[in-house]
Amino acid sequence: MGRLSALFDPETVAVVGATDREGAVGRAILENLRDGFDGEVVPINPSRETVLGLECYEDATSAPPIDLAVVVVPPDIVIEAIRDVADAGTENVVVITAGFSETGGEGAERERRLREIAAEHDLNVVGPNSLGIMATENGMNATFGPEDAQEGSISFMSQSGAFITAVLDWANEQGIGFRDVVSLGNKTVLDETDFVREWGSDPNTDVIIGYLEDIDDGQGFLEAAREVTADTPIVLVKSGRTDAGAQAASSHTGAIAGSERAYEAGLEQAGVLRARSVQELFDSARALAGLPEPESDGVAVVTNAGGPGVLTTDAVGDSTLEMASFADETIDRLAAAMPDEANVYNPIDAIGDADVERFGEALEIALEDPNVGSAVVVAAPTAVLSYDDLAETVIEKLETHDTPVVTCLMGGKRARDAEATLRESGIPNYFDPSRAVSGLDALARFRDIRERTADEPATFDVDRERAREILARTKRRDDNRLGVESMELLEAYGIPTPRSEIVDDPDRAREVAESIEGDVVMKIVSPDISHKSDIGGVRVGVSDADVANTYEDVVARARNYQPDATIVGVQIQEMLDLEASTETIVGMNRDPQFGPLVLFGLGGIFVEILEDTSVRVAPFGEAEAREMVDEIQAAPLLRGARGREPADIDGVVETIQRLSQLVTDFPSILELDINPLVAGPDGVQAIDLRLTVDPDDLDTTDP
Repeated sequence: MGRLSALFDPETVAVVGATDREGAVGRAILENLRDGFDGEVVPINPSRETVLGLECYEDATSAPPIDLAVVVVPPDIVIEAIRDVADAGTENVVVITAGFSETGGEGAERERRLREIAAEHDLNVVGPNSLGIMATENGMNATFGPEDAQEGSISFMSQSGAFITAVLDWANEQGIGFRDVVSLGNKTVLDETDFVREWGSDPNTDVIIGYLEDIDDGQGFLEAAREVTADTPIVLVKSGRTDAGAQAASSHTGAIAGSERAYEAGLEQAGVLRARSVQELFDSARALAGLPEPESDGVAVVTNAGGPGVLTTDAVGDSTLEMASFADETIDRLAAAMPDEANVYNPIDAIGDADVERFGEALEIALEDPNVGSAVVVAAPTAVLSYDDLAETVIEKLETHDTPVVTCLMGGKRARDAEATLRESGIPNYFDPSRAVSGLDALARFRDIRERTADEPATFDVDRERAREILARTKRRDDNRLGVESMELLEAYGIPTPRSEIVDDPDRAREVAESIEGDVVMKIVSPDISHKSDIGGVRVGVSDADVANTYEDVVARARNYQPDATIVGVQIQEMLDLEASTETIVGMNRDPQFGPLVLFGLGGIFVEILEDTSVRVAPFGEAEAREMVDEIQAAPLLRGARGREPADIDGVVETIQRLSQLVTDFPSILELDINPLVAGPDGVQAIDLRLTVDPDDLDTTDP
């Protein structure tokens, strides 16, 4: 394990603020440790000589060497207590005490000082405002919760202490065991990223699960998760949907791609499995902790009940799995072994009078089929079927087949002993067939995560200095928004744009139009007017003879619409053939946690109405960019649906990657829209551009 190993495997644990007062948190923690911990427990309290029969010390410096200190003193003396244990040489601290940043004002100042002390002494600090931590291998329950965790291979973190107490009570009844348990609290020093890295290096942690309300350092978490999920599955429930990422957004991308989409995209890219509920979290964890990965997506269902068999089939259809198509030899073998009334196709219905022998034979034949990657045994109780014997039969079959099998022994007390028998062999049993399938689905999804190749971002030859000069224009003006007057930014990063020029008088407009072959497009250029088409600020197909009058008209309309708007001028742009093209959008909104969130989708004037988009956290490579194109519902338009000539999809994919590089290179870009990016058979062209820049950030973070 890593630098946190002593946090979970201490020889000596001190409770700073230990007491024997009934109902006190300091007493509850001390009792939990005294009753189960393999090592030495040291109470620290200057007002006591003994606590619960244990010798008590005045402070940490007078106590024996301490590997872990659990601090449960009033908030106004927490800092003093931590400084004391740090001076005594302790490196690992759990702060139970509340009253920090969650209370604002004075509490936030305490938390700032705690962070400073931790940095000064290089402390590993869990909390504050934490329920505590557990490590089942050594019996350490350093929490004030009422339940000990059973031993297992699942490591569990939660931002809610109450969630941990509820889960442990339920998990003990279900026979679910844990390796380590951490209540993250306020995450002042150690956070979810630290524990992902720690448990990812722990050979005794088979699955990492968590309940999170937020992720402080999104990019750091994704980097750690990518490394860990190459070997160890991570399953998370994320609560607290927020529109913080889109609240102040002025672009299409910002309005569509809120913070929740950043979590979805980032966790998916990092290989984290997202559970939709607590039930799914543990259903997935149980399968991942005890079963091998399936070699294929084909599922065989063996049952004695038609209705539950159909329910299981429906659940497979709702998952990423598929019902296995049996080989002819399998069907022949099943027909010979089963009664005439049985269904020998998938799902296999051994009918209601099936005994254990018939169940076992059907399962054996199914597992030998080359198209079967996993199996579900679904049974309803009957007078001729012993669940205990069926459990033993399933275990026996798995000893000779490296195929994941889950069971659904429907019932209550009749299934209890059989379920315990299965659990001892790592086979989860579920009452609901859909939950059984969900467990198998998690196995298959994690297999796909492990098998996918790294998607390294491409590095294109670009003109960074030119791009920086264009972005720096915001420092010379009151407005931090840029528009089509900055199309050169895209050119600097190799994104194609049509011929265009911005002019500020009708005569120059006519000169530029005459230099461009054919009719032109004219657009008002103003950072204050977002929807130019709505006010008549865009004209398409303007002839040379009409350019001057059109110039006057679009400017007048803009001034009538918004008298105080800044009018930069009018853009004269080469007109493209849109009949054979598709208007798309490529954009970016900088998420507070995850950074640049790149969006692709159907563009033009309907982008916010249809919201046919896909998102990824930058930077990313070609594989993710191509998936972004494939994911949108309008993808068939790009491929050439209904006789249309296919668009240059490779050009679209490259443009997405170039934008990913641009917004990664320049953290000062807060929002950016290329809308539309016209994708036609002969290539792509960026027609319009809007972006918001933080000019103060330009000097400190950008190249």
